[in-house]
Amino acid sequence: MFSLLGNSARLCDGLTRREWLRIGGLGTLGLSLPALLQARDNAPAGVLPTDKTFGKAKNVVFLYLLGGPPQHETFDPKPEAPLEVRGPFKPIHTNVPGIDFCELLPRTAQIADKLAIVRSISTDDNNHDSSGYQLLTGYKYLGPNSRTIQPTDWPCLASLVKMLKPSQVLPPLSSVTIPDVWRLNENVTPAGQTGGFLGSQWNPDVFVGDPASSHYKVQGLQLSSLPPMRVHQREDLLKQVDRHFASAERGELARNYDKFQRQSFELMTSTRARDAFDLSKEPEVLRLAYGSNTWGQSLLLARRLIEAGVRLVHVNWPREPGDNAVDNPLWDTHAQNADRVEDVLCPQFDVSFTAFINDLNQRGLLAETLVVAIGEFGRTPSINGNGGRDHWGPVFSFAMAGAGIAAGQVHGASDANGAYPARDKVTGGDLTATIFHLLGIPHSGTFHDREGREHKLTPGTPIYPILGLDPATNERREPTGDVARVPPFSQITLLNTDFEANVPLYSGDSNRPKGWRAWPLLEGLRSGFGAKRADRHRDQSFGGAGHVVFGIIGDNVSPLNFAKGDVAFLAQEVRSPFAGRYVLKAHVRGVGSSRAFFEAVFLKQFTCRLQFFQFTTKEKLTTQRKELVAVPFVPRYFAADQNGYEQFELEKVFENPSPGGNFSFGLGMGIAIVIEKTADGILTVGGNEEAFLRIDDVTVEFTGKSRIETVKA
Repeated sequence: MFSLLGNSARLCDGLTRREWLRIGGLGTLGLSLPALLQARDNAPAGVLPTDKTFGKAKNVVFLYLLGGPPQHETFDPKPEAPLEVRGPFKPIHTNVPGIDFCELLPRTAQIADKLAIVRSISTDDNNHDSSGYQLLTGYKYLGPNSRTIQPTDWPCLASLVKMLKPSQVLPPLSSVTIPDVWRLNENVTPAGQTGGFLGSQWNPDVFVGDPASSHYKVQGLQLSSLPPMRVHQREDLLKQVDRHFASAERGELARNYDKFQRQSFELMTSTRARDAFDLSKEPEVLRLAYGSNTWGQSLLLARRLIEAGVRLVHVNWPREPGDNAVDNPLWDTHAQNADRVEDVLCPQFDVSFTAFINDLNQRGLLAETLVVAIGEFGRTPSINGNGGRDHWGPVFSFAMAGAGIAAGQVHGASDANGAYPARDKVTGGDLTATIFHLLGIPHSGTFHDREGREHKLTPGTPIYPILGLDPATNERREPTGDVARVPPFSQITLLNTDFEANVPLYSGDSNRPKGWRAWPLLEGLRSGFGAKRADRHRDQSFGGAGHVVFGIIGDNVSPLNFAKGDVAFLAQEVRSPFAGRYVLKAHVRGVGSSRAFFEAVFLKQFTCRLQFFQFTTKEKLTTQRKELVAVPFVPRYFAADQNGYEQFELEKVFENPSPGGNFSFGLGMGIAIVIEKTADGILTVGGNEEAFLRIDDVTVEFTGKSRIETVKA
């Protein structure tokens, strides 16, 4: 069996700890580059390719959709399955006949001719860490604890690529991870994302930060913090180390070290790496096309990095503020699966992934870049009591595109419920073998560790049916997806907060479409106790005319009778709630047939309050809710000739109940403005009497702890 590496990595491994400490302080670029260049210049050529796709890819972008995307709501919809399996969404036609995606991916459906979808990959493992380990290394985890990084871990794909196929242009950054490492929770970093037993010098270079931030900088490449004199002093130090090697007669490897260290400093002091991280050089229209969020800008950064010469860019799906120790972070939708994929996850993926593939294609980069989009597993075919889908490793889907991929096809299939492979089962080792093959690294080869022991690169076999230089089919059709159905991702917590959009109120006993719910709903009615839109009033203190009125609305009709407990409310679901601080703000104006009736009757008989609540039914009916916290408020009466509103607030911090536990909003959280008759007895109100609230500009501000730290200049 041939060796891909042989003795080429032993220069670094032969150094003593004291010698490494003498070089220490150079940082990632200065320390690892000589070994990288050594491996590149001395690694054997390997086995001749057996097909034309071998070595077709110059670069790899690995998009890791952390948490585990649901196959049903992405690439493998099951419209014939029962509702509790298929979920609430419908399939749409892609632009390739015979291939359908979920309706939440309308843009991706337009580029199906550039993708190969695998619907039969399996790890048979329902744990984030050990299932992900299989995909990132190709091997099943055999260590003591896959939730922690161990020095005995198998080296990840990115590390092996860094060692065996370093960049010819930018060796110090052969394998890069952005925008953060893989974390299950804030301080849990699972195995399978480092150099493992090869040593830390083969770890991917990790750059933590939010590329969507205007302050985004990469500290490791900011030479402004290191004066040029000190850079050259450190270069002199390396020369001393080199003389030490020569005096010890370490042979040709040591004599070549000077060449490698010179190249290291040439690259370290050049602008290539720093420029690659500078997204301000991109046109604003393109940045917007990728999406003004961490995920979208990370994909744009990935494109810039491969253009600069990085061999492999690993992009982790970013965590969101407040998503630590909750029951639906990332793609891990144990709760509110439908809402998470509809409001947050698919809008980001659909917009940014499509922009990324199209951008690569237009620049001619797709023909030489392999793109992989995959999570660590899928989701259960059944939907649980909180409307979520749980971990599922028996079968899931992923996408590949670019160099060496025969696009426009689906490989493999899951069963009728999307639960198990029905044919052509694919493993994590097959995935890594495919990537190695396309990069020109023979998948059947071996490499040596620091002790000289030989290891097989991967146990899998390339997925040959999806490989090719031409599309799998040239047939096309008109895709049926509607991009308006899935607007670009927005971080807003409420829809139509100013009531200016021409969108009606919906009844409190309905759950679709999303937006404001009112109970009782008086739309189309002249009077009653409830709520309706009213655009006839324009208050000079606000910019628009849209608002909602609700309460006792009379119009010379029969008297209304009220008993204790009668209630009217205006409510809306909070989009994708996480743990953190919430502030509900509402601008309210009291209106009535007279000040006397409003203050002496309405305010004495009824209580107004702001409320955070939790849904109690899967249908998310606002008429069936559990109050989490509320605060009463007393609205001020405004005469018809008076302008103005009062602002009322409700603040609440939702935190994890105990260390180690997950915070849960269950089926979801909402906000409401409530009017309830709290006085005893029956109140009869004449048809010409009215007292109601005019509501304008209802907002919810959220502040959650953010994992990604913005690096400021």
